[in-house]
Amino acid sequence: MAWVYLAAAAVFEVIFAMSMKYAEGFTRLAPTIVTVIATIGGIGFLTLAMRSLPVSVAYPIWTAVGTLGTVILGCVLLQEPLSPLKLVSALAITGGVAGLKMTSA
Repeated sequence: MAWVYLAAAAVFEVIFAMSMKYAEGFTRLAPTIVTVIATIGGIGFLTLAMRSLPVSVAYPIWTAVGTLGTVILGCVLLQEPLSPLKLVSALAITGGVAGLKMTSA
């Protein structure tokens, strides 16, 4: 169940980052509300995941999945460029997450 909680936390992390961009410095009400709810959801589910997962695995995976999701959605929704360096860096994050997952098996 901890991995389900961690996946939910990561989804909330991506929602948090994207809604923060759309909140435009907290000047738009709806995205600001989504940002606050996503923050609470992400931290809440991360806390539940850490009941049984080590912090050295759960927290880096949470941030990495949030980072990757945000990079992908930034490219798709916001037309941010995906440079070769950005792509290689995202793949390096994915490799690190895979390594951390293997250490908790």
